[in-house]
Amino acid sequence: MKQNKIKPIPKFKNEDEEREFWATHDTTEYFDMSHEVKFDFSDLKLSTKPITVRLPTTLIYDLKMLANKKDVPYQSLLKIFLADQVKRENVGFDK
Repeated sequence: MKQNKIKPIPKFKNEDEEREFWATHDTTEYFDMSHEVKFDFSDLKLSTKPITVRLPTTLIYDLKMLANKKDVPYQSLLKIFLADQVKRENVGFDK
């Protein structure tokens, strides 16, 4: 049985480029399925997307003051608050 030569996986500029590549190429040409492939996801970071939200100036001021007391950036604190509230709202909807 002749074994096909495994092609090298190209370097991608971004996730969109990689997504397009794998949507149009056969993965069996890039992986040797007879050998285990190990991945290291220890440095993986969640993808983020910037959004625009209009908030009252007083709310931003209060958020910055609270963040300063907690010694965290105010945008990080806002993300924490949003994530906590979304988690609370989703309780019971998973059924």
